[in-house]
Amino acid sequence: MINELLLKQIAILSAIAGGALGFLTIFPFINIFSVTILVICLSVGILVYMKRENLIGIFDMREGSILGGVIGFVSFISASIVYIPCDLILGLIPIFKAHYIMRFFFNSFGSFIVLLMLIFFVALLSALMNAFAGLATSYVYELLTGLKKESNESINFDIK
Repeated sequence: MINELLLKQIAILSAIAGGALGFLTIFPFINIFSVTILVICLSVGILVYMKRENLIGIFDMREGSILGGVIGFVSFISASIVYIPCDLILGLIPIFKAHYIMRFFFNSFGSFIVLLMLIFFVALLSALMNAFAGLATSYVYELLTGLKKESNESINFDIK
């Protein structure tokens, strides 16, 4: 089973990284890279950081995919929480007229609900992509170190 303290640490680290990437998404030429990192491979960076700092022990592929999914979902939600107000504030300044896309979602309550649904479903997509990246990270880690997590369950097959 996955430790609750480990999940809290993962959630805090991914929220901080997601908030930073959400802030970087405001800048025009950096936003492509920050969203790509956020949606596809942020879990690799966080899992490697936690492994390097000895915050996480040996983790198998199942745990790597679960942790990657948590990282992807939490980081995208926190990036959206940071990005949307910053974009709305920049849209109010006359110099930054390129930032008017978020004002569309705040014209009515129905479009605000659509915005929340878009954020939720893209966060699920980010969780799926980061779960695969976490699975790949744990697989590469097992290949490089040769260490596998011992399972507590013994499987017996009876052939009749």
